[in-house]
Amino acid sequence: MLSSWNSWNFAGSRQLYLHSLIPKPNRNVAVKANPKPLVSEGEDKSPASPSYSNNTTKLSTDNWTFNRTLSNLIRKNILRFFDPERDISILKGTLKPGDVIHYIFDRQSTTNISENLYQLLPTVSPMKNQHHRRCGIIGNSGILLNSSCGPEIDSYDFVIRCNLAPVEEYAGDVGRRTNLVTMNPSVVQRAFQDLASEEWRERFLQRLRGLSGSVLWIPAFMAKGGEERVEWAIRLILLHTVDVHTAFPSLRLLHAVRGYWLTNNVQIKRPTTGLLMYTMATRFCEEIHLYGFWPFPQDSQGKSVKYHYYDTLTYEYTSHASPHTMPLEFRTLSSLHRQGALRLHTGSCDVGT
Repeated sequence: MLSSWNSWNFAGSRQLYLHSLIPKPNRNVAVKANPKPLVSEGEDKSPASPSYSNNTTKLSTDNWTFNRTLSNLIRKNILRFFDPERDISILKGTLKPGDVIHYIFDRQSTTNISENLYQLLPTVSPMKNQHHRRCGIIGNSGILLNSSCGPEIDSYDFVIRCNLAPVEEYAGDVGRRTNLVTMNPSVVQRAFQDLASEEWRERFLQRLRGLSGSVLWIPAFMAKGGEERVEWAIRLILLHTVDVHTAFPSLRLLHAVRGYWLTNNVQIKRPTTGLLMYTMATRFCEEIHLYGFWPFPQDSQGKSVKYHYYDTLTYEYTSHASPHTMPLEFRTLSSLHRQGALRLHTGSCDVGT
């Protein structure tokens, strides 16, 4: 994938050997799900949905201490690859209606910037000059069910959610606050039946209205196949003047994020939305907490965990052909948790926190 982007030649002179950023794990600390080093050489060999070993030690959160020095180092090194404030969205003026765009992961295919999409391009970065002390990034794992983490999540200064996941009916576990939410084009098909009827269009609009001024981040130029769904969503936003701040990631963002992690010896094929959001959030957030990041079908007690907290998908939904390497990402985040760079919440929350 990187070879098609000559301007981001991470194998050449731009490569930054930052292996000290994520040191080898302490051999005295039990490692979840896989005894291999958290930051391994080569591709992740874990199954698409491995079981979680009941004999391993739970991630320690009671004695977790924020490592400000490491957090600042991560932010500094990420900024050597890209600037999330700038790359969070293409801006008006950089493109015009009719311009041809090559898809990021399908360079042979193209799309055109429509008049409607151009109208929704921001004139300035939606994250310009923003800085937050404590941020929560909320993944969609079923580990959140019955967690009672809603009030704790709502207490953060800035909350990021993934793929337009529902919140109202699960608010006790996942909270309601949303400042930025992503929406892959496939969500329009999978969660809203391609907006094929008035009922589904109204459900989609109701979800968007619940965002009330939040940033809606739409990766519209990743791969061919979602362009019609993006256009349908954009038309509804314009027609009903929905109060959201739309953002469309820059064309270099995904490869820049992947390049950063590759040079830190994390051999991901394509970053998940969660890892992408964490990487970007380091620019805007001083202390980052992650919830709902759990890529295993059982919890630490061996109880079944749903793939998503809000639907009936199972772990058969993923496959070895998936572009993501979620267990490897989880081990990487676990390593950073142990070092205090971020806090990874994988259990229930204290009611009243």
